[in-house]
Amino acid sequence: MWRRILIGLAVIAVLVAGVGTARLVLPRSDPAKGAVKQLAFLREEIEGGADHEAQQLFPEGYFFLNVLYGLTWVQVGLDHPERASEAARQARWALDRVRSPDGTAPFDPTLKPRYGVFHAGWTNWLRGGLVALQQSDAREIDEYTSASAEIAAAFRTSKSPFLAAYPGQAWPVDSTVAMASLSLYDKLVAPRFVRTTAGWITAVKGELDPATGLLPHQVTPATTGARATSQSMIQRFLVEIDPAFARSQYQLFRDAFVGGLGVLEYPKGVAGSGDVDSGPLVFGVSLSATAVTMGAARIQQDPLADRLAREGDLLGVPISGWKTKRYAFGLLPIGDAFVVWSGTARPFAADRQPEFAGGSPWWRVPWLVVLWLPVLVLLGAIRLTSRPPQKTRRRTRAH
Repeated sequence: MWRRILIGLAVIAVLVAGVGTARLVLPRSDPAKGAVKQLAFLREEIEGGADHEAQQLFPEGYFFLNVLYGLTWVQVGLDHPERASEAARQARWALDRVRSPDGTAPFDPTLKPRYGVFHAGWTNWLRGGLVALQQSDAREIDEYTSASAEIAAAFRTSKSPFLAAYPGQAWPVDSTVAMASLSLYDKLVAPRFVRTTAGWITAVKGELDPATGLLPHQVTPATTGARATSQSMIQRFLVEIDPAFARSQYQLFRDAFVGGLGVLEYPKGVAGSGDVDSGPLVFGVSLSATAVTMGAARIQQDPLADRLAREGDLLGVPISGWKTKRYAFGLLPIGDAFVVWSGTARPFAADRQPEFAGGSPWWRVPWLVVLWLPVLVLLGAIRLTSRPPQKTRRRTRAH
């Protein structure tokens, strides 16, 4: 009986190890193919109220689920022009939702820009994505122009390069997204905000975290050191503003935060606990920052992107059906939104960064050991149970 149980467990272990090995080693297909299935899953979930459920998890849950859905469609449309029309239609649907009363509810309309720099910046980035798809009409371009002018005016009249997302609260990452939307406007429509973006970069270089040389995590009400939750986002957008500065910042970020198990929430050697931004930490690793870093690595053409994508496929239990695909059994759609947005990451207008040096295939070895060690242990146990019992000889004493 025990032998049969061991054989059954060994068969399961071989199947798991085989699938895991394939995900670690075999060539990966075009991310857009899986992305369209993931987006189909997300559309169903959003229509079923998943964005409202995400709002219960953190203050921007509703907004993020919708805006990332729209931005991912933009990325798919830019990489596959034959899908541009569909991508624009889906992005407009998402844009309408983030501008709706539900989308603006958590934000203060008295801030400058209106609803704060978080809402204004991400919304404007999505508007720019529609223009990048070359599917926008004159009204949409005019809206993009007026929103960009409002953001630029807020930066010009501010004493700090980092605007408030909520009353009395400011995070540099939010201003980075907003500034990227202005730089995108300059490239897609007209060079109207060049001095604003250049002045912002100069000001930012004087506000860097002295411990890491990176942008701080938060600056109001108090300044805190760099953290991966915000840095992973910053590295996604900084390349659209100043590619050379972005590359140097990315190298610092990679050196300070990327570990063997994923992306650490705090710099190496610094202890800290998780919060609503990072989520729970596993041996110091933030799962959300790890997912977003995959997109930043793709933007920087860093082989780290492939590693993180493969590890996500290994640990995320992706289930792909005929029309939909989801991770972690689809239990957390906001997680799927971040994964698919990062997995299809690409610049909207900036030139492709040069390939990032480095990248060894040996990172796979520990994972392969973890996958195949249980198989070897079970096969050894089966072999032991298959041995016939040894007979003992009786020895008689000579008298």
